[in-house]
Amino acid sequence: MPERRAPVWGYQDLALFLSAVLPSLALAGLLLRTSRMVAPGWFFSDAVRTLVFQSFMYVFLVGALYLVIAWRYGEPFWSALGWTFPIPHALLLLMGGPALTIALSALGVILRAPMDGSQIEVLIKSRASLAAVILFGVVLAPIFEEMLFRGFLFPLLARSLGPWLGILLTAVPFALLHGAQNHWAWQPVLLIGVAGVAFGYVRYKTGSTTAAFLMHSAYNATGFLGYTVTHWEMLN
Repeated sequence: MPERRAPVWGYQDLALFLSAVLPSLALAGLLLRTSRMVAPGWFFSDAVRTLVFQSFMYVFLVGALYLVIAWRYGEPFWSALGWTFPIPHALLLLMGGPALTIALSALGVILRAPMDGSQIEVLIKSRASLAAVILFGVVLAPIFEEMLFRGFLFPLLARSLGPWLGILLTAVPFALLHGAQNHWAWQPVLLIGVAGVAFGYVRYKTGSTTAAFLMHSAYNATGFLGYTVTHWEMLN
């Protein structure tokens, strides 16, 4: 099991990070507009434009995290956030991701979750846009989200409130982050929160953010696989 490290950052550092959110949004929008002027042919669809904007924003927010952890405290950035190798229980986590997807899908049926699809599905209009969305959803988004929620926020809350309350409270903003893309329907937001609890539990039990990322990535990949199988012939 990886060595468990108490976070050197505190709630003041969390406030500093949150203060970087709006500037990051503004800078990401500016960079996207500039990029479209320089290379308009690269931004051929709404999916590409949306995902590039989010990727730019993630880069700026990761930079803010780096300033807090590595620059302010002189901590090794990745290991301080719990990114460890080899990944503990990797095979089990790769199987756990699909199992979690199936279980929450069944729960969604019981809760009568809306079937009209998320805003992410709206972006998928072709096989090329599907590939872009899958790359973002299986790799980039889980890296950032696990870095922020299970790497940065969870250790802080767990130190102050205990691990179980830390897991639950970390899952709340994680679920709310996905609220808009699910039209703020309570059922999918709740299901995403439950997934966040599962990722937080993995982070707590293994001491590894990488382990939580692997399960998160496998969870998302299973959902995209199901979408691809059922919609492939409709895409061009």
